Amino acid sequence: MSKVIINPTSCKTALNKTGIPGYRYCLNPYTGCSHGCLYCYADTVLRFASRFGRWGEFVAAKVNFPEVLRRELKRKRSLTGRILLGTVTDAYQPAEEKFRLTRASLEVLAEEQPDVEIDLLTKSGLVVRDLDVLKKLKYCSIGFTITTLEDRVAAVLEPGASPPAVRLRAARRLAGEGLYVWAFIAPFIPGVSDAPGVLEGLISGLKEAGVKEVYLDSLNPYPASISRLKAACRGRLPRVLASLERYLADPRGYLKTLSGKLAALSQKYDYNLRI
Repeated sequence: MSKVIINPTSCKTALNKTGIPGYRYCLNPYTGCSHGCLYCYADTVLRFASRFGRWGEFVAAKVNFPEVLRRELKRKRSLTGRILLGTVTDAYQPAEEKFRLTRASLEVLAEEQPDVEIDLLTKSGLVVRDLDVLKKLKYCSIGFTITTLEDRVAAVLEPGASPPAVRLRAARRLAGEGLYVWAFIAPFIPGVSDAPGVLEGLISGLKEAGVKEVYLDSLNPYPASISRLKAACRGRLPRVLASLERYLADPRGYLKTLSGKLAALSQKYDYNLRI
């Protein structure tokens, strides 16, 4: 993985409206992400990426983010609608260890509007560090994106993210402390997420960890991300390439077959699993 350039920057707004279904606002204390996920399509849909460099190789830390958030919350007598923390970046990526902007933002929320509905989505075990602050928020849930439980495979696909085993331990810890934990299997990668025994092993592991809900999302066939995936599969995961090609040739047929498997697993593990 290429060296990631991390620079401090500033922002004018913190609490921004979002079109993501189920949410009214989003919070992103960082621009860019050092997880370097091969399937990420942020570089194709975010125009600002070119201002900072190649996606996955830069992180801009919005050092005044918590202060801006506090000012915005003070101007609002009441904050209605759910907030999602981490939409175009991971709020707990490695830069958070140094800058602590996510923690400071959660502390602001806990002080100014502790009854706010907020969901976090991450691929990092670092979130456990902030357990004390998370408990101060009355309506807070934590989601972990996990595509596979195979650390070796994840190291290829998500080189900068915490290994899946670390994420699963973090989920278990948070759930054991009484927090609401959910999981996002995204994207569902043919040949990886559906390899023999992998999908059920993942669902079983999430259930055992105390995960309440599981959501799934199909692989978006953006040319840039597909090109990266294919290149990685040829070199390091050759067994995945054929499955990926079949999916790209007939995504509807693949998803129709998958829906049957998900229905059976839903009944067995008491989840509502669907793409």
